[in-house]
Amino acid sequence: MARLWAVAELALACAAALGGAISWSEVRSTVAVAPVAKGQPVTTSVVYDPPLLLLTLLLAAAAGMLTVVGVARLRRVGRP
Repeated sequence: MARLWAVAELALACAAALGGAISWSEVRSTVAVAPVAKGQPVTTSVVYDPPLLLLTLLLAAAAGMLTVVGVARLRRVGRP
């Protein structure tokens, strides 16, 4: 039964890591910035979406914790 829990934790860790990667790919966007002085060209800037950035951070933390717990549980089960 403990082996099943460990595998489930590792599967959830993979799902959290995948979710974090998808979230990170959508967290940034580019916007046009008005020129500072007259006659200067328009520049672009990168803008980050704070809620998605927080989601990425939380998913990465959850993936790391689940990985550590799952591997530790697998190692305990494997010992005689």
